[in-house]
Order: sequence, then C-alpha cells, then structure tokens
Amino acid sequence: MPQSTKPTTVLSARGLAKTYGDLVALEPLDLSVPEGQRLVLVGHNGSGKTTLLRIAAGLLEPSSGEVSIVGAPAGSIEARSAVSYLPDNPVLYDDLSVLEHIEYVCRLHEADEWQSRAVGLLDALALTERADDLPSRFSRGLRQKTAILLGLIRPFSLLLIDEPFVGLDPPGRAALVELLDDANDSGATVIVATHQMDFVSRAERCVALRDGAVIFDGEPGGADFTTLAG
Repeated sequence: MPQSTKPTTVLSARGLAKTYGDLVALEPLDLSVPEGQRLVLVGHNGSGKTTLLRIAAGLLEPSSGEVSIVGAPAGSIEARSAVSYLPDNPVLYDDLSVLEHIEYVCRLHEADEWQSRAVGLLDALALTERADDLPSRFSRGLRQKTAILLGLIRPFSLLLIDEPFVGLDPPGRAALVELLDDANDSGATVIVATHQMDFVSRAERCVALRDGAVIFDGEPGGADFTTLAG
C-alpha cells in the first residue's frame, strides 16, 4: 500500500481557553497547524494573540483544554526544544554582547555549525558591525533585530513570533520577511502575530481573533484585514 503523505501536525489545540477571573483572554478553541505551514495571526490589541502564543510556547498555563507541540505537551522538554518563541518585547542580557548572546543560545540548544549561520544572519540583519556591542545600549529596532537573530539561529520545528515588525525600519522589515521565508522553505512551521501586511501575502493561512474568539480561519485572500486586524 502507498504511504500516507499527510503532513505531521506540529501544533494541536483542543478546547484551549484562558481566563483571569471574570476576564476571558481566550475563548475555548480548536486549532491544528500542520508541518511547514505559514500562518498569520491577526487581531486588535487584546484579541488573544499573545495569550495563544505564550500558551503554545509553554510560558503560560491554560485555564482549560490542552495544546501539544510535535505531539508533546506544551511546556515539556520535548516541546520546548521544538519551539523558538520571539515575544513582542525583546528579552536580552545586559552584560552580554551580540556575539556572546549567539554563542550562549547556540550552545544551550546544541546547534551545529552555528558560526557560519551566525555570519549570514548578522549580515542579513545589518548587525555585523555591532556584533561586539551590548544590546542593552541599542535602539528598539536594533534590540528587535538581535532578538530575531537569536530566535532564528537555534534549531526549531515551530517558530512563534509576536509582532516582530514593530520597531524595524523598511530594510529591516524586508530582511525579516526573507528570513521567515527561508525558515519556512527549510521545513519549519511559522506562526506570526502581526498588524503589518508585509507577511500576510506570503502566508498560506490566516487566523483572526477578536475578544479571545476565532472569527476567521482560512486563506488570506478571503479576509478583510481592515476589519480583522482592527
């Protein structure tokens, strides 16, 4: 019999919800994201995008339901090793240079041949001349570029990025779109929460949230982003 070509499910959520007392941050939802898909997550501020990404990254406990990453519970060692998560506010060490950040992250995640990869990412993000500098002294845009580099240089099967275009100049946004394309072309599943339209046209699927509930799930061409993104 021929082998099945059905793609592996990288992220699976069932009845996933998050509440804070009477405040509903995320309505119960079901979501299945296959291997290699490019998905854009849209919605106004407070719609639940960050909550969903943080739960998937294992940084926030759901109030009900469950989510698995590559078949393992979110937050487990296996799931964390598969996920690279970039929050909307870059998290960096004050006393490490960009190069020291790179080496720390790569050794922590046992990345292979990371030195040549680092050279390419530094060049793509226009950080080569700042590689020995401390990100604590950087502008918001340079800190964002550093965080993007660190998120992309480690091994991952699922890339979760929250509002990555904020603070980037036009060349930086263009570079990021190309890097996300490269990650996806290499087989990674990419989920981007954003208000920017740069990535939307490259996505295969759009999921829109409003007040914690899914109001659209389909091809980007079928969405009115002026309404959904809010």
